[in-house]
Amino acid sequence: MLQRLSRRLWYYRSVAVIVLTPLLLLPLPLVIGTKEAECAFVLLLMATYWVTEVIPLSMTAMLPAALFPTFGIMKSSDVAKEYFKDFHLLLVGVTCLATSIEKWGLHRRIALRLVLMVGVNPAWLMLGFMCGCAFLSMWVQNTSAVTMVMPIVEAVLQQILKANEGGGAGEVNPNLQLDETDCHVEKIEDNVSDQKRPDVPEKSYNFPLGFVLQVAMSQPAAPSRSKRDLMICKAMCISVAYSSNIGGISTLPGTSPNLIFSEYLNQMYPNCNCVNFGNWLLMCLPISLIMLLLTWIWLCWLFIGSDFRFLWRCGGGQSERDGAARRVIEEEYRSLGSMSPQEIFTGSVFLLMVLLWLTRSPGFIPGWASLFPHHSGYITDATVALLLGLLFFIVPGSGPSQKYETMVSWKDFQVSMPWKVALLVGGGFALAEGTEVSGLSQWVAELLTPLGDLPVLATITVACIIVTTVTEVASNAATITIFLPILSPLAEAIHVNPLYVLIPTTLCTSFSFLLPVSNPPNAVVFAYGHIDILDMVKAGLGVNVIGVLATLLAVSTWGVPLFSLDTYPEWAPVLPGLNSTMP
Repeated sequence: MLQRLSRRLWYYRSVAVIVLTPLLLLPLPLVIGTKEAECAFVLLLMATYWVTEVIPLSMTAMLPAALFPTFGIMKSSDVAKEYFKDFHLLLVGVTCLATSIEKWGLHRRIALRLVLMVGVNPAWLMLGFMCGCAFLSMWVQNTSAVTMVMPIVEAVLQQILKANEGGGAGEVNPNLQLDETDCHVEKIEDNVSDQKRPDVPEKSYNFPLGFVLQVAMSQPAAPSRSKRDLMICKAMCISVAYSSNIGGISTLPGTSPNLIFSEYLNQMYPNCNCVNFGNWLLMCLPISLIMLLLTWIWLCWLFIGSDFRFLWRCGGGQSERDGAARRVIEEEYRSLGSMSPQEIFTGSVFLLMVLLWLTRSPGFIPGWASLFPHHSGYITDATVALLLGLLFFIVPGSGPSQKYETMVSWKDFQVSMPWKVALLVGGGFALAEGTEVSGLSQWVAELLTPLGDLPVLATITVACIIVTTVTEVASNAATITIFLPILSPLAEAIHVNPLYVLIPTTLCTSFSFLLPVSNPPNAVVFAYGHIDILDMVKAGLGVNVIGVLATLLAVSTWGVPLFSLDTYPEWAPVLPGLNSTMP
């Protein structure tokens, strides 16, 4: 009886969280009654709903639109303005490019070519897939990058296993071919949080982006596989999930937390013009490379073995396993044929977009934005992304002899556009503006003043560890949205350049490596059935340590001259009577 009652309570725990959370927080607006307390009520309510995911994240993000006018913190029209920013325009432009890359198969060519370049030894093969996935995730969503690469990984793994079983070694299995289809319409189901419940059956994932893999992905490992085969499968799959997060931090449009940070900076510090695509790349690309290399070595040691003599082995005969893997990859690459005009056009637009981003305002020399001296600050990265993204809706996708259809249709774009992220980020901007208008951010700054007595690096380290911990159980976008309004006043309170605190914590928000529910890429890989939660926890702990240390190294060394982290900037407010502590 008690067991049945506890099970029913477990089923309705979401309802309990939805109802009890506002009831427990009611003393803030009813008893205290200040604008700061009312805004704190909204902040804590959203944070609880975001972490527990009892209602969809995007709908939680709509709470400021309803509650801020109710409490008299902001007018409804003012709140509405926060839900569509320059960030959303950049997201639209980048999504246009990503949609074309996926539709015309350029991602397959890039990934397969990178894998062929590094070789087919299991360790080198893993590095090849990691590099390919990391590079793709610099420009498209991390989830998209994983769903592009994983079907190729699965086909190669199945071919390796088939070779080891002795059945037709090296022959390409037609059932493992990657078929292009037109139905890249279905998106990955976005409620990954159901996997937190042991009583809920595992969700099935529909993989978009033109791939249909004709194998059962979620079958458990066959008992006939050797332990080494199982370890190789685990290492390959986990490495793809991790490399998508590692690659995404390299560029501003690479992952949602980066874009949220950039827009928050423009919103809270409008005179701060020191963060752009170029210097962010200079700052974060070395972090990605360090993390990618150390993560590869860590996963090799953890799953494949500690014999690293393959690093300096050159030549020699290939094993049956390696030969089978190379044949299936070469066959897939040959099946692509020569580059199509659509791929060439997409690749050209991609290179042009990156070039214009890098040269718009590089900092050390005048960029092309200086050609418009009377419109200083008017042109942003979103302007470039939108102009080039528009081309995909104009340029025909086929020759003159066929019906006029553009490179990307509105239907294609709608499928790829992350509307959930757009709403979530808008809610974060509204929340940040509410904390500023209500005076909550000023109250937090005064509360955190005693932290000025600590060494700055110690404060940043603690903040990074806290953020890295929270992001394992909450979405990355929700985590950074919660912490930005807290950490920004913290930096002002201890009189430290806000970038010195916000940049490393923003990067650490992407270090969600521990659990399948930590982020969608982990869940996608977990659905293939090669790994279990304990594998991900063991591997993720090491990668989290690598990520935090690499980030702290960056902000303590080459990040200092890039963003002038050792000085308190003029664009940040000076709070009277606060401690001054500089690195």
